[in-house]
Amino acid sequence: MSVGYLTVLVTIFVTGCWIGRWLHRCVVRFPNSESLLDQLTSVWRKGDCRSCAAWESGVQHIPIIGWWCAGRCRSCGRKMEGRRPAVELLTGILLAGLYWVEIPDFDEFVVANSGLWTATAPPGPEAVEQLWSPVVWMHLRYLLHVVMLCGLIVATVIDFEFCIIPDGCTVPAIVFAVLFSFATGQCWMVPIWFQDPSAAEAIRLVLPEGLRPLIFEWDAIAFANAHPHWHGLLASLAGLIMGAAVTWSIRAIGFWILKMEAMGDGDVVLMALIGAVVGWQPALIVFFLAPIPAVLSVLGTWLMRRRQSAPHYFPYGPWLSLAAVVLLLTWRPVWPRVSSIFDWGLALFVLGLVMLATMAALLKLMRSVKRLLGIAEPILETGCDWTSADHLSYYGSEHSDLETGLWSRPHWPGVRSGRGLLYDHAWRHSKQRIED
Repeated sequence: MSVGYLTVLVTIFVTGCWIGRWLHRCVVRFPNSESLLDQLTSVWRKGDCRSCAAWESGVQHIPIIGWWCAGRCRSCGRKMEGRRPAVELLTGILLAGLYWVEIPDFDEFVVANSGLWTATAPPGPEAVEQLWSPVVWMHLRYLLHVVMLCGLIVATVIDFEFCIIPDGCTVPAIVFAVLFSFATGQCWMVPIWFQDPSAAEAIRLVLPEGLRPLIFEWDAIAFANAHPHWHGLLASLAGLIMGAAVTWSIRAIGFWILKMEAMGDGDVVLMALIGAVVGWQPALIVFFLAPIPAVLSVLGTWLMRRRQSAPHYFPYGPWLSLAAVVLLLTWRPVWPRVSSIFDWGLALFVLGLVMLATMAALLKLMRSVKRLLGIAEPILETGCDWTSADHLSYYGSEHSDLETGLWSRPHWPGVRSGRGLLYDHAWRHSKQRIED
């Protein structure tokens, strides 16, 4: 490793820690706001301290070191969150590690040394030679992945704590990914379409005559060379739609069969972000990788609790984020082993529909077996409005009459009126007049 390359890695790590400081502020502010605009503006609207909204000063601005040296607010003395240095350190390590994987050493800068390059078909953006040199487009693609990583870090920390993923973590990054992919035209990892001709011919032979035209062959690389910007836009949009669609399908089937949410809306948008950045083929890989650490996490939690049952609800967004990061860091050994699946072309979508139908049938069967065994069905939580009458009734039952067990004493009528007991007291003591 050259000295210049090592210097760049150290610089990226330090910069990543500063970015992590800003990301932690997003973690603190986003859950307190409902709308996307309020979430984005809340980052700049208040100070750093949760209690007094005071701004940090001096050494407190320095990532990691500031927390160790001055871990309390200088205005009110409130202790800073212990996760702040963890977020800063994690961001610095991920950004530097991703650069080390994606960008080769400067002394031997060739595309084949990148961790996102594979010798197997289909070719990557290096096949497009009309826009940027390899040094430029690889750094542009790294920048796009950094934006995704920042969104994943914020979403992961918030989802772990509150089991929600605010739109501020994902929506701005999605918009940036789509526009950036269109502007550069050379930041994709996999072309929008590829298919093995022999596989296409084999599928065409077994299909009925009327369906054979659906198995078409399209050279996406030729299209990318002719219209690189449009190919970049379509690749990003296809990943966005595929990531959201597959997650929403699982969520809808789980709610329809099990009568409970299998995934939240935030998970759907999070997968849309991942697909908009990496493409629809890697997004599918991420979706099928995520259950592995998720199941291990639930199993480990259950084993640690022992006597308690496994939790009915747990955040799934962090495992989607982890799968996306792992895929980027291990792309070179993983992609050659799974790329042949996408050679099936349209048959892959048919297989996906069959898998969804099979999953729905298995869930339906599982629910029927639970009914036969007498296992209670989950109770759906229906939303209801807490009216002012409900509040007065609750407040009145919690705060009884001040004269309970005592002789009646004169009070200002507003005291009993606030408890909803004014007319009840007048009825019990009919000789007293209700005064306004």
